[in-house]
Amino acid sequence: MLWELVAENFRLTGKIIVMVTVFMIVIDYLELRFADQIHRFLTGKPVNQCVMASILGAIPGCIDAFLVVSLYIHGVVGFGALVAVMLSTAGDEAFVMLAMAPEAAYKIFAILVPLGIVGGFLANMVAKRFKIKTGEYHKPMEEVDESNFLKKHVYGHIFKEHIPRLFIWIFLTLIVIEVLIQRYDLASLIEGLPVSTMMVIAALVGVIPESGPHMVFLVLYSRGLIPFSVLLVSTLSQDGHGLLPLLSHSLKDTLYVQLFTTGFSLIVGLALILMGV
Repeated sequence: MLWELVAENFRLTGKIIVMVTVFMIVIDYLELRFADQIHRFLTGKPVNQCVMASILGAIPGCIDAFLVVSLYIHGVVGFGALVAVMLSTAGDEAFVMLAMAPEAAYKIFAILVPLGIVGGFLANMVAKRFKIKTGEYHKPMEEVDESNFLKKHVYGHIFKEHIPRLFIWIFLTLIVIEVLIQRYDLASLIEGLPVSTMMVIAALVGVIPESGPHMVFLVLYSRGLIPFSVLLVSTLSQDGHGLLPLLSHSLKDTLYVQLFTTGFSLIVGLALILMGV
C-alpha cells in the first residue's frame, strides 16, 4: 500500500516537473530576450514602476522578483515597486499551479496584478510617511546574452537550482497530504476550520522566505479541501525566495516588505470573507 502510494505520487511528480521545466525554459528565454524593454519600463515614474513590477511578478518564476529586488537595492526603483512584485509573484510554484490547477492559476494571476498595483501604491505612501530610503545606483545586474542561455539559464539556473528543489517539495507534499487524508481524515479536520483561520495560517506561512511551503495549500486546493480564497491569500502573502537577495542587503527593508505583504494579504482575506467569497 505504502509502496503504491509512493510510486503513484512519484509518477505524478515526474509529470508535473516535465511541464514545469518546459514552462520555465520558455519564460526564461522570453524574459532574457526582452530584458532591455523590461528594464526601461521599470526605471520610469513610480506609477510605471508599480504597474510594471506587478505585471512582471504575475509571470511565473523568480527572475522578475530578483530583477526588481536588484533594482531596488541600487536605488533604481522605489519601495512600491518592490512590494508590488512581491504581492503579485507566486515564484516557482506558479509553474506548479499551471500544471496542477490551470484554471485557478489563470484566475490568480489575473487577480494578483491589480492587487499588486494597489499594494504598491499604498506601499509608496507608507514609504513616504516613514521615510524608507533606497541605496545609490550601481549596475543592477550582470547581463547574460542569449548565446549563454542553455549553459547559464537552462542548465545552471533551471536544472541545477530549481528542478531538484521543486521535485522534492512536490513529491514530499503529495505524499504527506495523501497519508494524512487516508489515515487521519484530514478532510474532516480542515473542513472543521473556519475559513478565516485558514486564511490567517496561509498568510503567516507566507512569511517563510521560500516558496515551497505554499505547495501545501496548492495540493490541498487541488484535493478540494480548501476554497479558492485561501489559495489566493496564500499566493498573495508568500514572496518565495525572491526576497533572499534583499535579506542579505537590508534586514530592515525585508521586514518592512514582509509586514506589508502579510498585512495586505490579511486585509484582502477579510474583504473576501465579508463578500462571502
